[in-house]
Amino acid sequence: MKIPSKALVNNIQEFSFSQNTIEGLNVVNHGNDSYHMLLDNESIDAQIINSDFFNRNYLIRINSNVYEVKIQGELDELIKKMGYTAGTSKVVNLIKAPMPGIILEIQVKKGQTVKEGECLLILEAMKMENSILSPKDAVIKEIHVTVGGTVDKNKLLIELE
Repeated sequence: MKIPSKALVNNIQEFSFSQNTIEGLNVVNHGNDSYHMLLDNESIDAQIINSDFFNRNYLIRINSNVYEVKIQGELDELIKKMGYTAGTSKVVNLIKAPMPGIILEIQVKKGQTVKEGECLLILEAMKMENSILSPKDAVIKEIHVTVGGTVDKNKLLIELE
């Protein structure tokens, strides 16, 4: 299993690390989620105060400071590069092609109301069918592609209201 390569601390600072960095840590587990480690000849006491393993969120006390840490893996990086976010704080009104391909199906019409997660169209790329889903509840404002048409990465597919 590949170790995640980034951590977001307090939703502000992003740290990158390698598997070699992780393996090079001198860590002693004291039980009760308490650890002592040496990093660059510096002594560090750490305790995991709260952990949400499935969402990869942790609240960690290091020495006397408390940090919120979100571990980011390869999938998180791919989603970020594609321009999507996991939360609903980002307003998305333009649906763009995440990769070049061919439009196989358009499952919506102009003026149609759609729900978050509803399939808008099917894009074939690298012999795989990719469902392009609505990122929110919306109304289809405009459809900029046709069935059988080819698209480049970032081509505007659908506008939402």
